[in-house]
Amino acid sequence: MKYHSDTVVPHKSAILFSPANVLAEDVCLPAAVIKNSALENNIQWMQRYADARGVSLAPHGKTTMTPWIFQAQQAAGAWAIGVGSAWQANAAMASGVKRVLMVNQLVGKANMQVVAQLKQHYRDTDFICCVDSEANANTLSAFFAAQDQVLDVMVELGVPGGRCGCRTTEQGLALAQNIADLPGLRLRGLELYEGVLHGENPQPLVEALLRDAAALACDMARYVDGEFILTGAGSVWYDVVCSVWLAAQKPPQCRVVIRPGCYITHDAGIYDEAQQQLKARDRVACDLGGDLSSALELVAMVQSVPETGRAVVNIGKRDSAFDAGLPQPIAHYRHGEALPLAPGAITSTGIMDQHCMLKLAAGSDVQVGDILVFGTSHPCLTFDKWKTLLLVDDSYCVLEELDTLF
Repeated sequence: MKYHSDTVVPHKSAILFSPANVLAEDVCLPAAVIKNSALENNIQWMQRYADARGVSLAPHGKTTMTPWIFQAQQAAGAWAIGVGSAWQANAAMASGVKRVLMVNQLVGKANMQVVAQLKQHYRDTDFICCVDSEANANTLSAFFAAQDQVLDVMVELGVPGGRCGCRTTEQGLALAQNIADLPGLRLRGLELYEGVLHGENPQPLVEALLRDAAALACDMARYVDGEFILTGAGSVWYDVVCSVWLAAQKPPQCRVVIRPGCYITHDAGIYDEAQQQLKARDRVACDLGGDLSSALELVAMVQSVPETGRAVVNIGKRDSAFDAGLPQPIAHYRHGEALPLAPGAITSTGIMDQHCMLKLAAGSDVQVGDILVFGTSHPCLTFDKWKTLLLVDDSYCVLEELDTLF
């Protein structure tokens, strides 16, 4: 059966009363909200960091897939927006993004046709994707040459046991030479993602990969006309990427590009921990003043208090990331008024599709109909569960509805 667009509510956190305040139950709860003040702070902080380091910023847009946020990042000075698929590239270009880095392989005839159409339609937009094999390079060459187009590509360098990418610098250099000889392709630089390296002390491994990449870039430079793009850095090691690459010998006209994504809303979990570790090792981040702050919150209602010491709220796996820790209460409201919330007084202990189970400390006053605000860990997997997010001020008044394009 076709879903009709004239349904009563357009999305699951629809505004039913205007002007709308989330704490006044003017919107359908649960809702995912973004604090405008924290969002603006994060956009400006990361741009100031990139500027202070003398590198370019290409935020990974797959975190939010939100055109309004893409536009705000570009307006603040982002050099590009990073994406992971042809569909995401389409969303970014349709949002007005002028340079798109698809930091992934472009495979499949239909996906190639999407990119060909994007290149035809958005002629003033720079699109670059990654290649890590001669097989992919040859297929791309044949397809785009037949379209009388030139596809810009970067060689991807990976690590054994990781995801995509040439496993050795020798393979990377051979691939660069192969690309230089193929019609329909133009080599623009070298890409990697150091976040695949894990362990008790991954920093030496990250630094070794970055040094290898800088040396490979120098060897590849002969196959690149003009500016050489050298890009890496997720949301954990962007300081190390800057430090190693800025100190290393690089190709002439080399542009170092970092691609953190989760900074945009930060979190109350794994990325907050990573940011504090980063500031402990990076003087530049400390000297900037300020810091990233958590901007993304979930607002839910207590729907049941079925027994002493236990309550249930109406958020679940369909609403929140749970891979890096359960969403945890950070504020408690009743009839729009804030109630005290002592550390450990209300704790999430389990989550199902539409329910989150809470443990209540002795003496906790939690009632059906109360509103709890939750902080989350790993924002990517909360964003992709929402068709629309609500931009709010610090009093939870709704400022904008932000549509996502997942």
